[in-house]
Amino acid sequence: MPFVHELRVRYGECDPQGIVFNANYVSYFDVAFTELWRAALGPWQKMVERGIDAVVGEINVRFRAPARFDDVLQLQARIADLGTTSTTTEIDVVRDGETLVEGRLRHVFVDAGTWEKTEIPDWIREGLRPFVAG
Repeated sequence: MPFVHELRVRYGECDPQGIVFNANYVSYFDVAFTELWRAALGPWQKMVERGIDAVVGEINVRFRAPARFDDVLQLQARIADLGTTSTTTEIDVVRDGETLVEGRLRHVFVDAGTWEKTEIPDWIREGLRPFVAG
């Protein structure tokens, strides 16, 4: 089941061509991922307090059509893969039913104290399960 977060494009996120500057989509992905996480498991800091953190290992972006100032965008996020030590999230940026940008993020789980890679705890798996793609 996808998680959906809406946002409106601000003027400062656009380039001189009047379209969303490409690097801003990574910020949009971060917003969507953070809000999905909050819905699934609560605030990020709660996870860190339990000794687990996650770092970005990879980001892929596919541009299909531009978004512009004042567009209302739906960020549709789903967990595409829940591996042993990493998770992959797919995020579509959608305007009026049209997919404008496709994003794919891989987060690697680490021990919050040592920063060494660690397995995804069961409590995180359970929290994310409702958002795992069919």
